[in-house]
This record gives sequence, structure tokens and C-alpha cells, in this order.
Amino acid sequence: MYSFMNDYSEGAHPKILEALSKASREQSEAYGKDIHSLHATELIRRELGRRDVDVHFLMGGTQTNLTAISSFLRPHEAAVCAVTGHIHVHETGAIEATGHKVVTVPSKDGKLTPELVQLVLNEHSDEHMVKPKLVYISDSTEIGTIYSKSELVNLNTFCKVNSLYLYLDGARLGSALTASGNDLTMQDLAGLTDAFYIGGTKNGALLGEALVICNPALKEDFRFLLKQRGAMLAKGMVLGVQFEELFQNRLYFELAAHANDMAARIRKTIADAGFDFLASSPTNQLFPILPDDLIEKLREKYDFSLWKKLKDSTSAVRLVTSWATPEHVVEAFVQDFHIYL
Repeated sequence: MYSFMNDYSEGAHPKILEALSKASREQSEAYGKDIHSLHATELIRRELGRRDVDVHFLMGGTQTNLTAISSFLRPHEAAVCAVTGHIHVHETGAIEATGHKVVTVPSKDGKLTPELVQLVLNEHSDEHMVKPKLVYISDSTEIGTIYSKSELVNLNTFCKVNSLYLYLDGARLGSALTASGNDLTMQDLAGLTDAFYIGGTKNGALLGEALVICNPALKEDFRFLLKQRGAMLAKGMVLGVQFEELFQNRLYFELAAHANDMAARIRKTIADAGFDFLASSPTNQLFPILPDDLIEKLREKYDFSLWKKLKDSTSAVRLVTSWATPEHVVEAFVQDFHIYL
């Protein structure tokens, strides 16, 4: 049984484990002040072409989102996201637990547009309702779609005009940036968002995310808030070492590209067989719509998510490839798919 359930089933890339093993024999300064974390910060700044950004390493995506968003917002302010947004669907009310409402809008492709955000602003017009202040997007989105540079530029312009923060969840940012058709770069993200994070957990790291704060107004006292939220790791070098390894020889992009390549082979097989997809995803998450009897046959050898039950005995499933998905497993899946048709 091979699992296509997610992209964090495996531990970590061997180079990262080797680097961790070596660093573990050193004595390091605590709380992210170690030489590895400082070097990783410099590598990320170099990748962004910006020395004026702050970089903080946290342990997981939900922790990063709740720490960042709750720190950026005043008590009466709210976040806006697509109805499929991770902070709305899959974080157990973490943002709301910090006292900030999450306001959602419907979106067919998992993305936000200025027009969709404007609907929220129209509705929240006075002090009797929460004040929308932060626009939350993810790239790639929760259904595998990606933002174009023009879409992000439009959102950035809209947010500036309306005094909103633009925050990007980059749990699968590597997959988005290496996807076919992508025209965004890390440098673009640093110039077009107030803050974003670079996901390591879903791209070869044992754990960890790198939060990048671009807007100077959001930087003050952030380490105090990290500590208060329990997000400041005493053995900070565990996170720093991993991002140092991911960015010193472009391993981050190499691993993401592999996950996308494996997904592309599966996508072509399913599309060539005449099946549609719930979302047009060029990344490592696929949402094919398949007959229920074919799904049951495939589940005898492969594990994956049943995403949405549809009419006419069909369902949308989610197949996720990872940095570690072996080519021979994908070839076996392709062969079995043809056999089971």
C-alpha cells in the first residue's frame, strides 16, 4: 500500500538529516540566535533580494498562521479568506481562538480577487461588525491552484488602497513556484506581500516554516509575541539547520519540482483517459473526478483522500505527491490505472 494522502508522510531528505546530525554535536546559542539560523536567514534574504526583511523560524503552519495573524491584528480586526482557506477549514478555529474572526467568501478556484474582498468590505461598513484588515491567501491554494503575478499585483494594489495587509500562506510555496505556468518569484512575493511564509514541513524538512515579514510596521516586538505564543523554540538550530540546507544549494526548489513532476505524470494519465478534475492544478495536489468503482479498485493498493462525493456514482479524490515519491511507484499507479479502467 502506497500513500498519496499528503506530502509529509516521509521524515526528511537525507541531506537535512545528515546536517542535523552534524549540528547536534555542536553547542549552539538558543532561541534562533545560533549560527545556522542566522546563516539560513541570510540565504533567504539573498533569495529574496531583500536585506530589510525579518525572518523567523517556526515549527508548523498552523502555529505560524495563528502567531503571525494574531500579532498583526488589533483586537477588533479580522482576516478575510476564501471559503476553502486553511485558516477557515483545517486549523481547528486557531485564529478565532486568538480573538480574531475569519470572514470567508466563496471562490471556485480557491483564490481571492479584489472583487471578492470588496464584497466583504461592503458588508463590514461600521463599528458594529469586525473590521476586515488582513487578506489571507495561499500559494499554492488548498485545491492546488496558483496565483499569477498579475493577480498578486492586483491584490497588492487593492490592499494598499484599502489599508489592508496581504498575507500569504506558503505551506506549499515550493510547489507553486516550480509549477508549470508559474510566473512568480520569491523576489515578487517579498515586494507584493506584507508577510508570507516558506513551507518546509511539506517540502523535505523534518518540520519548520520560515516566516518572512516585509512590512516594517509589522516587525516591532515580534519576538516577544513569538515567545508568548509558545512558538520560540529553545533549540532553534533544529529549524535553522534545515532551512540552511534547503536554501544553500537550491534543494528547496529541486524537491518541489520533483513532487510536481510526479504529479504531472499521474495528471496526464487521468486526463488522457478522459476524466475531468475538480480544480485545474499544476502542482502536486490533484483532484480528479472518477467513477466510484474505479476509486474502490485503486484503494486496494493506494491510499488517498475521498474529497467530495458527486452525482452519477462519481467522486472527487485528492492525490498528493511529495519530494520523496518514487518514480517506480508513479509508474505502477499509471499501469494499474489503465488495468482498472
